[in-house]
Amino acid sequence: MRKIISFMHISLDGFVAGPNGEMDWIKVDEEIFDHVGKRISEGDTSLYGRVTYEMMENYWPTAADKPTATKHDIEHSQWYSKVHKVVLSKTMKGMDLDNTTIISGNLTDRINEIKQQTGKDILLFGSPKATHSLIQNNLIDGFWLFVNPIILGQGIPLFKDIKDKIKLNLLTTKQFTCGVTELNYIVDRQ
Repeated sequence: MRKIISFMHISLDGFVAGPNGEMDWIKVDEEIFDHVGKRISEGDTSLYGRVTYEMMENYWPTAADKPTATKHDIEHSQWYSKVHKVVLSKTMKGMDLDNTTIISGNLTDRINEIKQQTGKDILLFGSPKATHSLIQNNLIDGFWLFVNPIILGQGIPLFKDIKDKIKLNLLTTKQFTCGVTELNYIVDRQ
């Protein structure tokens, strides 16, 4: 069965964005981009909430075409154009989008159908509201967290309204020069 891996930048105190959705505190550089690029190539499906999907659609389809495109822009734009996208949204239902599936109801059944399909990992990018829903329905299989060296004190938490403990096994860690630490966990289903 395919796994859903949540990819998220977080603050040391567990927030994924500031109180108004600010993400200007997130540290990224070429070292992180190269590392992430290798890892996402292991996924053939990306999963988003509506807001994150719209941000991605506004940038990635044409990012490689810009004269100032970086190596990361070109590589991620190419990956984004090929990957199958799944969007969790109640407002986008009925839309017919190329290489994109919209899930607006029956979350657990629809996600489990996708997990049963042949393919590689399903990568959940950002999307705190979607992440909360998937956690509450026990649908996330791993967390790929990039802990940024900052304490926000308030904001949008990664973990919210958790009903039961979620046991995790640490697979790998990596320290980046910019101070970000990657923590790669898999959910312990035993």
